[in-house]
Amino acid sequence: MATCPRGSITYNATFCACPPGRLLNRTSNTCSLFTASSAIYTETGIAYSVSFPETIFSFDSIKKFTQSQAVFLEATLVMLLSWLLFCFFLRCRKLGDGRNFWFNIRWWISRLDVCFATRHWLDDQQVVVKRKTELGGTFSMASWILFIGLFAALLYQIISKRTIEVHNVRATNAPDLAYFVNDMEFNVTTISSMSCSNLHGLGNLVTGNPGFIDHRVVSLTDLVNYTCQNTSTGPTLTFKCNNCRFNKDFMYISWQFIDLPNVPASAVGFQFNLTIRNHVDKRHTSFVSGTLKNGSAFDDRPVTFRGRDPNVLKFNLFPQIYHNLHDLRLIQPLFHEFVPGSFSRDATHLQASLQTSTDGLVNTTLYVNYLSAYLVEIEQQNIMGPVSFLADLGGLYCICIGIFFYFLVQCEYRIKKLRNEDSTMRNIRNRLKAQKRWDKLRKYVMYTWGCSKWADDLESSKHGSSCSCFVAPSVRGNGSLSSRKRASQRRTDSIHLNRRVSIPSEKNVVEGHTDTQGVKSSVAGCTLNSEGIFSDSGGQRSVKGEVFGSTNDVTQHSVGLCEGDTSQSQPHSITDDNAIPLPPPIEFKGGSELEISDIQKNLQNLYNYNVILREKLLTTQSLLHSLTSKSSTSLSGSQT
Repeated sequence: MATCPRGSITYNATFCACPPGRLLNRTSNTCSLFTASSAIYTETGIAYSVSFPETIFSFDSIKKFTQSQAVFLEATLVMLLSWLLFCFFLRCRKLGDGRNFWFNIRWWISRLDVCFATRHWLDDQQVVVKRKTELGGTFSMASWILFIGLFAALLYQIISKRTIEVHNVRATNAPDLAYFVNDMEFNVTTISSMSCSNLHGLGNLVTGNPGFIDHRVVSLTDLVNYTCQNTSTGPTLTFKCNNCRFNKDFMYISWQFIDLPNVPASAVGFQFNLTIRNHVDKRHTSFVSGTLKNGSAFDDRPVTFRGRDPNVLKFNLFPQIYHNLHDLRLIQPLFHEFVPGSFSRDATHLQASLQTSTDGLVNTTLYVNYLSAYLVEIEQQNIMGPVSFLADLGGLYCICIGIFFYFLVQCEYRIKKLRNEDSTMRNIRNRLKAQKRWDKLRKYVMYTWGCSKWADDLESSKHGSSCSCFVAPSVRGNGSLSSRKRASQRRTDSIHLNRRVSIPSEKNVVEGHTDTQGVKSSVAGCTLNSEGIFSDSGGQRSVKGEVFGSTNDVTQHSVGLCEGDTSQSQPHSITDDNAIPLPPPIEFKGGSELEISDIQKNLQNLYNYNVILREKLLTTQSLLHSLTSKSSTSLSGSQT
């Protein structure tokens, strides 16, 4: 009594046993409840010849992570919503002058308009033009995200369900069954505290139906090899048969576990595993496995199997031919039924059974039904061909483009501002490019022609200054080579246009009038040195302005040339009000398209402006000739 495990019951006053449904744990010397899943697993491990290499695509691992097409669809939905929210957030940012970070992002989104560039809203059905808008770029990328997600789901469907198996059942005869040669291995574990020493009565194989003329009893060793092995869960019987040919429909194998001193014959369940594989190619296998316990009986109450009535495990064997695998013949085992034998559900009944010698055994019968009357023919058919795949692919693309094209048309139809949003961004970007190129040009001119204080002028130009500079070399009017070389060495540093200029009225510019009022000029702080070059009071050589008359009788122009110390300018300096007029403004109408008349009018304005600039250029050229002639005269007088 002192050696009995915890939670056990006693019988015959000196022996101990575990209650129903409990198994002895020898490590802790306690009776623990046996818990295991009662699921039955059946699978055919057929390696199809038409498959992708596992080294390239491990579809089993992909299927393990994805489980279904819903994962691809959910990921697509998350990416699509994230992209639309990101674009909506950018819409709330200001464009500015084109230099900020948000304008660059919004500009590149508009460049992504690859699907709807020629399908935007067109007012009055005008000629189709290619327009790339931010809204079009947003919907273009959204359509591609949706298409890629649906395409991934389609590929998953092709991979997982690319083929189907067609089963055909037909009656068989003896020659058909003669070709079925398989290897069989059957393992049955009696879950208990017993060992192989309790095994008794194993050695015969019964074929046919008892009581009929085909009933036979043969030695088990003539057909299969069997062994018994002790495991942690109980004794395991293994039946092996290599190169087996089944020729009987019904087969029975029975055995018993009997009582031994201090080791009663009782069990809480059974585990089985029946595997059949092809004798030639070991890769092709079929198996069925599972656990039989209290849940496999009438209810979930724990039980202990003990008594005279046998526990019957019924299995069916289906002969199958795989035509797609070179007529592979493989038997498929299936678990059909478990008929429980004598068992106890409460401790009192089990205690009474343990004290009765006639109940001192666990009777087990393995029943195998070979369904040789029918043959199952299996053929693999591909449900996804190249034509159907391309049709599905084209349908997905059309659906994605159509959905977002509908959204684009609705947005541009209801919000008129969106119809011309591409021109707004292009104008901002063009102005920015023009400003950058103008700054580069000014910097190049300043650096090349030696304009003084070019860095300050560049900084002031960013704040709206209109001062420009150029260099005019002193050249003789007659153009001799020596005088030109001398004059090039003495060239003036720079000629600055007077910043205070008056702009002619737009009316005169538009109508093409080139006549301007007479303008007076003055030379501020300039003197003529001995070499005939104008210089300021500080001694720096520079060409200064001089009053000159235009060859035109109507107009008179002057160029105010300023450099040096402005504090020493002469008191008679007069501001030139009409030195260089500003270019005429470009007039646009409120509509989105220009008319031919508007273009002709703007071109006429530009032509009139160029005429004015040409006259001023001729006047400046006359000034330069006058200066060079005076310089040559003074040099010749000094030499004489």
